[in-house]
Amino acid sequence: MALAKLGAVVLDCPDPSALAAFYAGVLGGSVEGDEEWVDLTVPGGQVLAFQRAPGFVPPRWPAPDDSQQFHLDLTVDDLDAAEKSVLESGARPLDTADRDRTFRVYADPAGHPFCLCAC
Repeated sequence: MALAKLGAVVLDCPDPSALAAFYAGVLGGSVEGDEEWVDLTVPGGQVLAFQRAPGFVPPRWPAPDDSQQFHLDLTVDDLDAAEKSVLESGARPLDTADRDRTFRVYADPAGHPFCLCAC
């Protein structure tokens, strides 16, 4: 028997509204919040939340001597089309050179790593 249920995955960032808008463009859903905290409720009901973090320092990837803190795996049907869209929305590539793999790694506008996966 579970002790708890997952309420949300929360990302620290310098601008919660801007980062929520980026992920809403990628995942869909509805955005609610204020300058300090924003919830993105995606289709299916999961919540991805964004919390203002003064002095935020983004994770480095890859960095064997530093923690990447966490990353999101986002499943897509078409890697090339999804890549084009996230890059146009402000993501930057981190590890995308191997076009034969089923995943590619990017950083969101605040620097958090995420993968687009055609798995």
